[in-house]
Amino acid sequence: MTKDTEVDMKDVELNEMDQEKRPITGGAGNGEAGSPTGTEKNGSIKVKIPEEIETKFTGLSKEELLRVAGTPAWVRTRWALLILFWLGWLGMLAGAVAIIVQAPRCKDLPAMNWWNYGPLYQIGDVQAFSESQNLKGVEEKLDSLSQLKVKGLVVGPIHVAPADNPVGLKFVEISSDAGNLEQFKGLITAAHKKSINVILDLTPNYLGSGPWFSNVSVTDVAERLKSALVFWLNQGVDGIQLSGVERVASVVPSLWADIRAIVQNGTAEGKRRILIGVTAKTSAVDVSELLNSTGVDLLLSGALRSKTMTALDRAQTVQQLLSSHNQTQLAWNIGDRKEGHLATLVGPDMVNFNQMLLLTLPGTPVFNYGDEIALADEYTKSPKMLWDSLEDEETNGTATKEKEQRLACRSFFKTLSDLRGRERSLQHGDYIPLFNSTSALAYLRQWDQSGRYIAAFNWGSDVVTLQLAHPDRPTQAVVQVSTDKANLAPDSAVGLSALELGPGKAVLLQFPYVA
Repeated sequence: MTKDTEVDMKDVELNEMDQEKRPITGGAGNGEAGSPTGTEKNGSIKVKIPEEIETKFTGLSKEELLRVAGTPAWVRTRWALLILFWLGWLGMLAGAVAIIVQAPRCKDLPAMNWWNYGPLYQIGDVQAFSESQNLKGVEEKLDSLSQLKVKGLVVGPIHVAPADNPVGLKFVEISSDAGNLEQFKGLITAAHKKSINVILDLTPNYLGSGPWFSNVSVTDVAERLKSALVFWLNQGVDGIQLSGVERVASVVPSLWADIRAIVQNGTAEGKRRILIGVTAKTSAVDVSELLNSTGVDLLLSGALRSKTMTALDRAQTVQQLLSSHNQTQLAWNIGDRKEGHLATLVGPDMVNFNQMLLLTLPGTPVFNYGDEIALADEYTKSPKMLWDSLEDEETNGTATKEKEQRLACRSFFKTLSDLRGRERSLQHGDYIPLFNSTSALAYLRQWDQSGRYIAAFNWGSDVVTLQLAHPDRPTQAVVQVSTDKANLAPDSAVGLSALELGPGKAVLLQFPYVA
């Protein structure tokens, strides 16, 4: 068969297929077959589809359900399910009781007063504290003090008191240099809104040679003080501070008892009022005896002030006072209105070091105004306070560096004060000595299930290695605050078996409670 023949055969097959696929429709005019009726086309079929009827499930009737429910099989099933439910419920109850019984109980919080929750801040010279140089200026700086978590301001003395002249003493009259009564009342109101309490220093002869003049005048002055206390407490003050308390307590004990009763037996807005004593005593024995004999709530002293004290001396002082008194009765300070500022007493390089010491010891830390920025005494114990902000423009390079140092010092203080305010171990935790020598001291602060804190200090001129490891403690702790950021950076982990601490350095470490 030739190729032409093959092509012709394919054409025939295709034509046959085309004819088979053509629809059969009517059309006499074109030679196609027509339908019998002549109206419908072949190949079209009409199909009628019945509508779907939706079937609804009606379930069993009431009678049917009652009939099924009464069968023995269903009765047994219901009882089995009921028993399983109550067994499961009782099992969960027993488990919850077991967890509660086995869980360690939280330790009851100690009884504390408002002055135990944060630092007290002394403003002995109102004129030096602010640009306004009066009590209104103190009010204007309350926001800054609130940021430092200060719990109380010790203001003054601000009353009229000519030096060594008891006749001219006027307890209830504010010196015009400090302001007036309206300014003082405004300060109290504004401070209370920020949860800061105001303590008034009423030391009689604060400008003279002795706080109570002479022994001859003590009785008269103490008697006059009683009515003045009532006046100032009615103005809203939250406490009174008096220097030389040992003098009046020993010379006129009955009048001293009256003074204590006026201050300590009253309350202001549901809070106890505080009576603070100030003494020049430095030994732990003398301070302890005065706390007992005077009955003051807090006693500021020179127990930690001596420059000749070793780390061992400091450890013994703290331990001796804690062994005789509850930590809520102890106050820790270095500077004050008469002695000057922290930077002058310990040196500017040791300010952060001593801030950490005061803010981590068990008791109430007390600071002089400006101690948070390392303000130093130059020609007076009442230097002008320096107020800085990051927005201040400085053209002098030295002035800019000094400002940055002050801001950094303040930030360090604020960090420590924040920690003390929110961490129970630092606020009222137990004090446990870990290490002490002539140059170094370390102690643990812990409370119940709260995080633990180790404070370590090196007063010496050489590096010391502190062995702080113990089976009950982890091998490592995390640096929270440090005066040696090069070697002990915040948030870094350090080993406790051999902690190296540089000369003049301090560090605060934290590790979690482990059951």
